[in-house]
Amino acid sequence: MASTVIAVLEVTLSWLFANAKGRDAKSFFTRPALANFPEQSITVTSPDCGASGSKLQVDYTQDGTGRFPALQWSAPIEVAAQVKEWLLVSEDPDAPLPTPIIHGIYTAIPASKTSVNTDDFTVVDQAKALMRGGFHYGRSRNGLPYIPPRPLMNHGPHRYFFIVVAINEELDSELLKAETTREQVAEAIEGKVLGWGMWVGVAERKWE
Repeated sequence: MASTVIAVLEVTLSWLFANAKGRDAKSFFTRPALANFPEQSITVTSPDCGASGSKLQVDYTQDGTGRFPALQWSAPIEVAAQVKEWLLVSEDPDAPLPTPIIHGIYTAIPASKTSVNTDDFTVVDQAKALMRGGFHYGRSRNGLPYIPPRPLMNHGPHRYFFIVVAINEELDSELLKAETTREQVAEAIEGKVLGWGMWVGVAERKWE
C-alpha cells in the first residue's frame, strides 16, 4: 500500500513538472572555470555500459545495486603531459529542480589514473573522505559519497552526466573532504583547467 502511495505521488509530481527538465545551461561544464573550453577535448567512454547516451541497466540505479559505471578517459598528448589531477562530477540535469542534482563529486584523482570502476568508490577512510581508488569525495545532494540514479517515475528519461576535468595544479588539501561543495570546487579550479569531457548514461522509471 505504501509503495502504491509513493508511486502515485511521484507520477503526480512528474505530471506537474513535466517540462522542468534540461538544466544543461547550469551544468558543471558551464561554470566560469571551463568558460575557455566550450568543446570537449577529453574522450570519456564506459566499457561496461556502452556508448555515451546508453541506457543504464537496473544494476546501475537505486532500484538495483547502485553500481558506478566503469569509465575510461584519454586526453590529447599536450594536455595529458600537463595534468596534475583529474576531477570527476556526476549530475542529473533533468531533475525537476532549478539546478542539476549532484550525484557525486570526486577530487584529487591521480594524474596517472585514467579509469575508474565501481570498486574504486568504496569508502576506505570516512574521516578523510577517501575512496579505494585513491581519491576523495565531496558533497552530493544528500551527503552520500554517490547517489545512484533514481529519476521520478513517469518523468521520462533522465540523463546522467559524468564529467571528467583535467587540471594542472593539485587542489588545496582543505578541499579534500566530504563537505566540499560543487561551488567550492568550481571556484578552486578557475585558471587551472586544461580541458574536459563527458559520458552520459540514461535512466527512466515507469509505473507499470
